[in-house]
Amino acid sequence: TIRAFLSGNALFGMFDLFSGGGFQNFSIVTLGLGPYINASIIMQLLTVMVPSLEEMAKEGEYGRERINLYTKYLSVPMTIIQAYGIYFLLNKQGALPPLNPIDLLVLMVTMSAGAMFLVWLGDLVTERGVGNGVSLLIFVGIISRFPQQIYAYIATLTPDTIFNALLFGILAIVIVASVVLVNEGTRNLVIEYGRTGTRSQKVTNYLPLKINQAGVIPIIFAVSVVLVPSLLAGPMTASGNSTVQEIGRFLANNFGQNDAAYNILYFLLVVAFTFFYTGIQFNPQKIADDVKKRGGFIPGIRPGMGTARYLKSVVNRITLAGAVFLGLIAILPFFFQQSASTTAMTVGGTSLLIVVSVVLETIRQTESLMVTRSYDKFLF
Repeated sequence: TIRAFLSGNALFGMFDLFSGGGFQNFSIVTLGLGPYINASIIMQLLTVMVPSLEEMAKEGEYGRERINLYTKYLSVPMTIIQAYGIYFLLNKQGALPPLNPIDLLVLMVTMSAGAMFLVWLGDLVTERGVGNGVSLLIFVGIISRFPQQIYAYIATLTPDTIFNALLFGILAIVIVASVVLVNEGTRNLVIEYGRTGTRSQKVTNYLPLKINQAGVIPIIFAVSVVLVPSLLAGPMTASGNSTVQEIGRFLANNFGQNDAAYNILYFLLVVAFTFFYTGIQFNPQKIADDVKKRGGFIPGIRPGMGTARYLKSVVNRITLAGAVFLGLIAILPFFFQQSASTTAMTVGGTSLLIVVSVVLETIRQTESLMVTRSYDKFLF
């Protein structure tokens, strides 16, 4: 029954994709990493709004560890709420029978424990492996579904739809190539260092600024948030209050996967989260101070505050280009899917963006680790 429900609902098919098939199989990891991602979004917003958390975030590794701990604490009530939401949804759809309070409590605790187990596993991968553990778990959940989705898509092909299939393949290749270019693209700012000694000489270095400094995190956050209206639509439509029912029907009618409102919201969320996360990751004032302390300067730009303002301006411009690109790529497959009149491939651009970005980041960290080990062998 759950499989039939998911096959007829692309939005919850997307939720199942990010839970690694746990929703479809109704396993103990049905919630996936959704609660932790939602808690991370809330904590990232709070670090900007709450001065004490903002100061904690600036304390280096210790501050990040404390914020990560608070994120895990916040994830626990999020898992309870989402576990009950899943039960309510499936019960209303007839996929689950009504449960007595004890059985419902056991179900919610089991699902919550499964979600927190994935969080622990993600931390373990981050600490002892290569790459971001949470991103890698989502990556594995996505690629594990690719063979099944590709087979289902091929099974629906007819002589009349082969041309659409070729367009889909070309689009996928273009998306992969474009994401690689944007993720690897940088703008190099010239940094000059003046040295005095027996003779005066000038040393020129470069400060590389990535077009997409936020990586895959904005996409994951945006997908997590964009599903909220459709998740709320079901319970609100079933409410006894007429006003709440009207709001629920509005959400259901306007925030479907192929609706304009859904795609506009998705695009804006990707852009907003890209800017937000870049602002957290990149501190122009700190970089300007470091360059000044080392005796460096950007030609034509005053050291200190002038350099900080210039860096912020440059980063905002290149981030805008990268954010708009990611947003367009994220919503482009939905328009293609609508024109091709097929729902066999549940998540096109979003899944490819995450897969390619995670692979590139993992390769980059692996190469860095190999270089470090090579230096260790050379020195010792």
